[in-house]
Amino acid sequence: MKSFEIIKACAYILGAEVLLRMTGSGLFYESSKYLVVVFTIMGLFYKGFNLRATPYVLYVLLLIPGIYVSLYALDVSADIRKAVAFNLSGPVCLGLAALFCMGVSITKAQLEQIINFAVYPLISTVIYIVAFNPNVSDVVASTGSNFVTSGGFGPNQVSTVLSLGAFFMTVKFFMFTKTRVMRYIDLAFILLFSFRAIVTFSRGGVLTAIIMVGCFIFFQYRFMDRNKKSSMFMSLLLFIGVITATWVYSSIQTNGLIANRYANENARGEEKQDVTTGRVYLIKKEIEEFFENPFLGVGVGRIKDLRFQETGIQAASHNEMSRIVAEHGLLGVIAFAILLFVPLLFRLRDRNNVLFFSFYFFWFLTINHSAMRIAAPAFIYALSLLHIRYDQPRLHREQIK
Repeated sequence: MKSFEIIKACAYILGAEVLLRMTGSGLFYESSKYLVVVFTIMGLFYKGFNLRATPYVLYVLLLIPGIYVSLYALDVSADIRKAVAFNLSGPVCLGLAALFCMGVSITKAQLEQIINFAVYPLISTVIYIVAFNPNVSDVVASTGSNFVTSGGFGPNQVSTVLSLGAFFMTVKFFMFTKTRVMRYIDLAFILLFSFRAIVTFSRGGVLTAIIMVGCFIFFQYRFMDRNKKSSMFMSLLLFIGVITATWVYSSIQTNGLIANRYANENARGEEKQDVTTGRVYLIKKEIEEFFENPFLGVGVGRIKDLRFQETGIQAASHNEMSRIVAEHGLLGVIAFAILLFVPLLFRLRDRNNVLFFSFYFFWFLTINHSAMRIAAPAFIYALSLLHIRYDQPRLHREQIK
């Protein structure tokens, strides 16, 4: 099945992206998004797309006018091609991936393979980070995001993918793994992923993972029969014990500073004024730009350029929702509404994907603290549109002679 093979390939790229970036091993910085785009276009060439995915065609088309606004309005000193490509690579990747995945049907066993293809490179990522910084307590001196504990790369992105790894291992633990030995191995990786995600001191990815796990466990437990619910309850107690131990160990390794971080306090225990570290101000400025340019927006990639002209500071809000509205105007509002509501309408007709809300909230929460700097939110969003078949094993009947 070509569609399934393409999804596996994209899942592997998703898992390997941050490792390739932090080691400088990719073809170029944004290569992972472009590979997902190439693979999904190949998939669309072979299978076409489901008519129910037509809104995503409109979504991609709505992004085009902003390019022309940029060509006329962007500061001539800026590299227009790079500015447009950087800001549209994520949204276009999402649109094409959603267009491809809508209507694709996979089995529960195939879902396990997809998760495995994402988890394997994520395991390589966390092992690399441990090798880069084996002793956390030696490098933690404040409550700010820590580049050393993040493998020398962006803590926000590292926290996001490590938390995603913890979520995938949680799904394997509750849904797929049967043997006792493998279940203990799953728990060990849950602890490792969670610990390294926490000590990046970047909260967005960790809090997103907590919500994802909560959604998964709720829907998994809800649709189980009574016997399986009893078994899952015991597994849940063990899981909670591991997560509690992870937090305690993280607190010990950071000399209690991680508790200050999540309480929005500095190293001296004083409460910080802004829990969003200045992002609310940036988001407000982007909303103001929308009201000043409501129809076509300020143009793709121009919001950062305008901020630099006004303040002399190169800063990004890392919020895809306010960025698309500011740069695309009313067309951006419509485009974001498509992304927001089409999956929910799909869910009304197809409730077979037990990971739907976990994937959907991962996309929504990630784009609000890390924008679409990596391919993960784009392709995870598309995975929420898959139809999962829970095939019952056939009964073997012996032939009567």
